[in-house]
Amino acid sequence: MKRDYETGTADNITFFTGVEVEKTPAYGMRTLFVTDVQPVDEIEFWCETEQCEHIFFGANHSFNPVLQDYDSWKKWEDMIYPFLKKDIWCSLDIDIKYAEEFNESGFCEYDTFIPQLRVPVPYITLWNYNTMIKIDDKDFKATNPGVWCHSLHDLMNRDKFTDWSKYGLDKVIE
Repeated sequence: MKRDYETGTADNITFFTGVEVEKTPAYGMRTLFVTDVQPVDEIEFWCETEQCEHIFFGANHSFNPVLQDYDSWKKWEDMIYPFLKKDIWCSLDIDIKYAEEFNESGFCEYDTFIPQLRVPVPYITLWNYNTMIKIDDKDFKATNPGVWCHSLHDLMNRDKFTDWSKYGLDKVIE
């Protein structure tokens, strides 16, 4: 994801702060956004300096561990766990392709962890009123008790929507 700031398009930002605008349990919280894997002491410094009560990891779609590579996943775990153990609210933006491997991490055992499964649906307004989103399993009767089908139209409820303009209010930390 690219963000437009006063200096132009930025896709190499490490830290930025703002108020959480997405309608999650952290909505409205002062947030430190962390791109890629960063040193815990730097995250602690910026979180305290900027008086943040929530950390959003994987900002700008940067959560990208190599599938089935333990060391690649461990870097993310080593960065996030210290904050969860301190009861700090933490979100992680997770591409749906990581859903199966992700649950081995144990993050979901923490009450202050917000997993955000990112499911891209390009051109969403072109789908008709009958369009359904099916939450399925990896195979028939593999890991879930069944399937859930939701109306795409109902999922696009205005009280869950965040306009792109809300994302430009963050402050880049340099």
